Amino acid sequence: MEPQVIEGDGVRLRPYRDSDLADIAAGCADPLTQRFLGGLPHPYTEADARWWLTEGDPATWARGGAAYAIADPESDRLLGAVGLDRVVALRDQAEIGYWVAPWARGRGVASAATRALTAHALASGFVRLELLTQPENAASQRVALAAGYRHEGVRRAASRHADGDRRDLLAWVRLAGDPDGPAPRPLPDLPADGLGDGVVRLRMVGPDDVDVMYRLHSLPEVVANRVPPEPPGRADIARRCQLAESNWLLGTGADLLVVDAASGEVGGGLALRYDEPVTGQAMFGASMLPEWRGRGLLTRGVRLLAGWAFDTAGIARLWAGTRPENVSAQWVLEKVGFRPEGVQRGRLPGPDGTRVDSAIYGMLPEDLL
Repeated sequence: MEPQVIEGDGVRLRPYRDSDLADIAAGCADPLTQRFLGGLPHPYTEADARWWLTEGDPATWARGGAAYAIADPESDRLLGAVGLDRVVALRDQAEIGYWVAPWARGRGVASAATRALTAHALASGFVRLELLTQPENAASQRVALAAGYRHEGVRRAASRHADGDRRDLLAWVRLAGDPDGPAPRPLPDLPADGLGDGVVRLRMVGPDDVDVMYRLHSLPEVVANRVPPEPPGRADIARRCQLAESNWLLGTGADLLVVDAASGEVGGGLALRYDEPVTGQAMFGASMLPEWRGRGLLTRGVRLLAGWAFDTAGIARLWAGTRPENVSAQWVLEKVGFRPEGVQRGRLPGPDGTRVDSAIYGMLPEDLL
């Protein structure tokens, strides 16, 4: 590939200029950029930016890759960077990467630049492009999906950071033969204000929900259905909250909170696990804090999520499992439309090496009450 100007949707990809030096330094010194690009010098100074302009950029092109400044088409100010590196000529493969300056975020700059360079690279002879993101970097995963990249797996401990820590990376891939447009998603986003019926509202779990999630998942009746049936560690719950959006984007599951519409307080939680995408089946879980029980809020939440799963996500069948003695959970399920389907003997591991039964409930779209 040769350096040239590439016009995108609201962005321009162009070669770097000496006048970009201050903006490169400011963008790469930004805490968010530093957090997700662990290989950057820290602190990042204008001397580092000058090295990039004089040595890093030319070396990338010499390796068969590409390095572009993302610029505003009107002002020509640098908005970020996008490029190709780690070229494997034998496979016609390269890795695409990007960063966006703080003054340009929230405008779709990364998605537009990634789409533009992806199209140019595939038209130039590349057959396979990889995009790697940290699991907690949901914003970057949205960029990958918007540019048509599909999740391929996990690169364990593939990222080395300045502190010596090694972290996993999610691999997203775009092939030359893939259709244009965004990649398909098994679980679409909720409406911007969540799901609601005027009494309760459902919203996605986020990094700030550790306290309530830890309390919910430490309840004895919830712990009894964990595998193994042991109380969770707070660090495990914090990680679950941190990765909730990523899991949603991957389509593996959705963690939500049941919020009282009047007070805004969290009363319970719901979980949807897309355990059989090939058959359109997902598993359902629900829990409520003791002081919120008996008000019908959990029933409303289950009904809202089940309706969204059938009507918006296109899921064909929901199922849930409870302990046979958990009559209150079964009552909630049946009130919404789940039907008892039998008992799976010894399905779950119990305490001290025992096995416990699980009462199975299922629901089809026409069963929803």
